[in-house]
Amino acid sequence: MVPKNPYENPVNLRAYKRKKPTVLNTFRRDYQLWIMIFPAIAVIFVFNYIPMYGIQLAFRDYNFAKGLTGGEWRGLFYFKQFFESYQFADLMKNTIVISLSTVVLSFPAPIILALLINQLRWKRAKKALQTTVYLPHFISIVVMVGLLNVLLSPNSGVIGHLLQSLGLGDVNLIGSTSTFVPVYVISEIWQHCGWNSIIYLAALSTVDPQLYDASKIDGASRWQTIRNIEIPALIPTIIILFVLSMGSVLSTGFEKIFLMQNSLNLPVSEVIATYVYKIGIVSNQFSYSAAIGLFNTLINFFFLYTMNLVARRTSETSLW
Repeated sequence: MVPKNPYENPVNLRAYKRKKPTVLNTFRRDYQLWIMIFPAIAVIFVFNYIPMYGIQLAFRDYNFAKGLTGGEWRGLFYFKQFFESYQFADLMKNTIVISLSTVVLSFPAPIILALLINQLRWKRAKKALQTTVYLPHFISIVVMVGLLNVLLSPNSGVIGHLLQSLGLGDVNLIGSTSTFVPVYVISEIWQHCGWNSIIYLAALSTVDPQLYDASKIDGASRWQTIRNIEIPALIPTIIILFVLSMGSVLSTGFEKIFLMQNSLNLPVSEVIATYVYKIGIVSNQFSYSAAIGLFNTLINFFFLYTMNLVARRTSETSLW
């Protein structure tokens, strides 16, 4: 005789099912972890969420005497002023060109570098190469721009002299409107490519070694190993990092662009970030600059949400 299943009884079945965890139960169960991350939560709350109270400056006519809560309510006046400004089209164009060029060219670079480094079998050479490509990341932006000015100078720079010897004349790579964006993007790749490859190397380290052994037995070439084993292992990491990069697609590096700016390249180097600084800090138009900054943030959030939605619908990987 087959024994009766005790969970066929509805009462026992309800008791067997696990209760849906609540926030309070989760906190009681993992209170040690919550205590560990509490300082990080406090820092984010104090420095990221409390300052959001100042967003109202974008809708008010800010007055020093009346503080953050004072000033006449202007609604969308400053947003309309920015949209109707003669600089709006140029600012959006320059920001989008520099941002998309940086994303399109610099995002695949660390992936390719990680795949190449992972193919090295000589451990000493692998460590030496990793250390070499990581070092530029630790160069400060001020020093990096100084190096660019020295190396690319048409009169005294090494690259400037090289271009002259090739018969290209006195080419000012930083001062030219046609070469500013390539110089910026290439220097960004050179400086951060090695450091950004760390997370991809960490993802490759989790690949099951048996997959490599099986590929060798099957006679797979290195390219076939990369295409069928390593790239699929990197896809979840690539999707997450790409979605995160979309959250700052219009937030180009302010410091570097501002330091590289001069009167010659200003038509292509003036972006939203530098314009907000000049309008808000230099010209003391705080409400106008707050409106521009809020507009930039909303556009970034739209790109982040859209790319996360696309990633969730096309794959099993997304931020939420």
